[in-house]
Amino acid sequence: MRILVDTNILLDVLCNRKEFVDMSAKVWKCCETGIADGHISALSIPNIVYILRKELDAEKTKEIIDRIGLIFTFDDLRAEDLKKAAALEYTDYEDALQSVCAERIKADYIVTRNIKDFSDSSVPAMSPMDFIAIIGEII
Repeated sequence: MRILVDTNILLDVLCNRKEFVDMSAKVWKCCETGIADGHISALSIPNIVYILRKELDAEKTKEIIDRIGLIFTFDDLRAEDLKKAAALEYTDYEDALQSVCAERIKADYIVTRNIKDFSDSSVPAMSPMDFIAIIGEII
């Protein structure tokens, strides 16, 4: 099963967000162990670095990117992705880009905590909890 992991799931683990880290870490683990084929949009990396900028120096930034790259496949943004996302009627352009990327890589699901933001996506969105439940049924 191929999934696009939204930036908020990555940040839950990297920032140790108490309310969300357990479920999001399980998504990471499924990708790390090959239970799921985890992908992230290249857009997620600069967003993460920007959000964590006060805590990151060049070495820590490299470590985070290397760590994420061991678990997830980075999917490039393409010029046509930018145009296609702009043509969508999303209120958040970043979510539109994630949706377009998920469609292009033929993801089965987008795993996110913001399901409602992807209500118009051609790729269904689901929460980490729902994803873990589906994986439990498969394995």
